[in-house]
Amino acid sequence: MRIGRGRESQNVEDRRGMGLGGRSIGIGTIVLALVAMYFGVDPSVLLQGGPGSSVQQNGPAPAPPADDAAARFVSQVLADTEDTWGELFRRNGKQYQVPKLVLFSGAVPTACGTGQSAMGPFYCPGDQKVYIDLSFYRDLQERFRAPGEMAQAYVIAHEVGHHVQNQLGIADRVRQLQSQSRDQARANDLSVRMELQADCFSGIWAHHANRTRQILEQGDLESALTAAAAIGDDRIQKQTQGRVAPESFTHGTSEQRVRWFRRGFERGDLRQCDTFSGPV
Repeated sequence: MRIGRGRESQNVEDRRGMGLGGRSIGIGTIVLALVAMYFGVDPSVLLQGGPGSSVQQNGPAPAPPADDAAARFVSQVLADTEDTWGELFRRNGKQYQVPKLVLFSGAVPTACGTGQSAMGPFYCPGDQKVYIDLSFYRDLQERFRAPGEMAQAYVIAHEVGHHVQNQLGIADRVRQLQSQSRDQARANDLSVRMELQADCFSGIWAHHANRTRQILEQGDLESALTAAAAIGDDRIQKQTQGRVAPESFTHGTSEQRVRWFRRGFERGDLRQCDTFSGPV
């Protein structure tokens, strides 16, 4: 990728090593929260006593050190998403409010409850921040067999895609529908559609960033597609439990994730990312 030639975002907080301000969480609670997340339940219900519960962070976090290559890369990717989505919003008469990106290790307090590294990267609409433990990139390469800078950039762009959904009001509407539904399968289906749209939005970022700044090199697109396929629900379930349970999917299959990222990348049009109308 040629992403390193661009600017770095000033919206990165380095909370690695800061811990949880003295608050401890039992291993049993963490395990239950991970199980809840797997089945599409908000883990903050267990971690904080209710959805949306807020944990205050202790003071402002510093920017990452200048000699931290991984943090600089993430900052450059975030900056590129800021430029891309800022321009796309302006074209449609809207103002893009940029998200913050928080680097953490182990666990981190958020407005959505306590985040854990085992959950992988995530977006919290309550504080409009993307959270990532950079050790996930090691898992992406070694466990998921998805190496390369573009695979890493796809992860950030996907979470920023959730921020775009939040900005456009899509996330609020979906959460409302989920809260009104007593059917867990329906709630999971809405979650899948949200995730696939975030994949499509990440493809839109790649489309416009490459068209205006030529960020992609040979093999980069394949790297992103490999990452999208590697974290499909069907593949992860097969690896972890030896069987696939489609009714419990919350993110989409490998094929779906690849297809919607490719759709966004090839078309570059937000209107082509409607995952809520018809089959996915």
